[in-house]
Amino acid sequence: MNDRKSPDPWRLDELAQREARARELGGADKVARQHGKGRLTARERVGQLLDTGTFDEHGLLAHSDLAEAADRTPADGKVTGFGAIDGRTVFVSADDVTVLAGAGGRVGVGKQMKGMAYAAQKGYPCVVLGDAGGARVPDIMGSAGMMSMVYPIADHAPRDRRVPLVTAIMGECFGGAAWSASVSDVVIQVKGTSMCVGGPSILEIATGEKATTEDLGGWELHAKVTGQVDLFAEDDADCLRLVRRALGYFSAGGPHGPDPSRPWAAPTTEAAPVGAAHGHDASRIDHVLDLVPADPRATYDMHRLLEAVCDAGSVLELKPLFDGSLITALARIEGRAVGVLANNPKVTAGAMGPGACEKATSFICLCDSFHIPLVFLHDTPGFFVGRRAEEGAMPLKIMNWIEALHHSTVPRVSMIVRKSYGMAHCNMSGGNMGNDLLLAWPGADVSFMAPAVAVNVVYGRKLTAAEGGRHPEPPTKEFGGRLREGSPDRDALMEQISRANAPWEAAGRNYIDRVIDPRDTRVEIARALARAAGPDGQGGRSRRLLANWPRMA
Repeated sequence: MNDRKSPDPWRLDELAQREARARELGGADKVARQHGKGRLTARERVGQLLDTGTFDEHGLLAHSDLAEAADRTPADGKVTGFGAIDGRTVFVSADDVTVLAGAGGRVGVGKQMKGMAYAAQKGYPCVVLGDAGGARVPDIMGSAGMMSMVYPIADHAPRDRRVPLVTAIMGECFGGAAWSASVSDVVIQVKGTSMCVGGPSILEIATGEKATTEDLGGWELHAKVTGQVDLFAEDDADCLRLVRRALGYFSAGGPHGPDPSRPWAAPTTEAAPVGAAHGHDASRIDHVLDLVPADPRATYDMHRLLEAVCDAGSVLELKPLFDGSLITALARIEGRAVGVLANNPKVTAGAMGPGACEKATSFICLCDSFHIPLVFLHDTPGFFVGRRAEEGAMPLKIMNWIEALHHSTVPRVSMIVRKSYGMAHCNMSGGNMGNDLLLAWPGADVSFMAPAVAVNVVYGRKLTAAEGGRHPEPPTKEFGGRLREGSPDRDALMEQISRANAPWEAAGRNYIDRVIDPRDTRVEIARALARAAGPDGQGGRSRRLLANWPRMA
């Protein structure tokens, strides 16, 4: 009951005092230590991430449920609540490293999971700002402690990518933040931080192995070896900028999944004629012929072609250093969000390995789950073969990619720029693969392998005999007739193979929908995407059959 004779009958002063203490985080000394590392506090990060004045905090007065820690755990080490990014509601949870090194306690973890479950139910994206040293040991010790903090699959629905989840690694993240990152749609890591299962001290105690946090989970490890992180930031401010930018490619969600007709950051010229806005000429990209060499053996950087085809400044490449033979990027074409998979001849001539397969599968699942149409740009000699490829489970990963493609139901537009050989042609959504539209440049070269290799496979014995070797072979069928007996000309045979590889026969059989002038690439893709969306924008809506696939299958 309220004591009406008290100077604070409604306990407003007490409320203000409790809130003020909670907002002091772990104390001035620990805040100064965080600033000394060049890092922001949890509350400063939330403030910079969200639109000004929009943060509605939940669980401010929470604290540890252990009596001995209650006074030392403001907000129980997690700042959680709802706010806005570019006017759209999001849920955010930020680890407070000034409270017991950011270790997750039972109450703090519980309020984070409660907020994320509510956000998913209502269709709001979730952002986790990680800076935590794993689970709090007193909370998790013993059988009851362990069972009180298991990963919540009993009382929570599977995530199923109902809403976008973005995790930022902004400190030394062991356990909880690493688990969040592993099921997130986009993961961003600040250089100089780490993400791993357990830290060096636990590792040494448990196994005797000595390692640094950089060894176990530094940004270069995840960028080049594991592929678990999508984007990398120079500092906290850069990281928060990338969080906001990444969310801009996802449509607004709802309880039944995202709605592609409600883009997160609606373009201001969506109804403009194709090519009339977004920094590009209305008809064609005249300089595209200068970006791609006509000689199929010459390398070039596919990024330059992407920048020409997509809206200016819209390309956001994910996993850029993880098997760079394949580019996976979110982008926009005429304001419409797209997911681009493009071979990059500048890296291993565009030949793809196990890493490319993993990131392609992951990226297709991401885009299909959020109704983002897929655009493929082919220029690859195929997949790597050999011992290293087989040790990387190459057949399994190639077919995982094919299965993801088979299950995807978003629109797909595929463009053969130059080479498209072997099984890689299928994985890059080539002919007879269910595309909404398959386009090709006139110089497209499609077959089971390159002409220079094919001539030796198909005509090897005859060429050996003709060039002075032994074991001559009887005449066999060639691509366009029969070989002459005697000394076939290698260049002539290669020319025959090259003619058969050209797009004309495939177009004649209607496997290719159109062979186009390369300068019309942007406008042709834009038209195809607009048509696939349908008159009401719902034609591009996915059935979301990949929503429950693992992030890195």
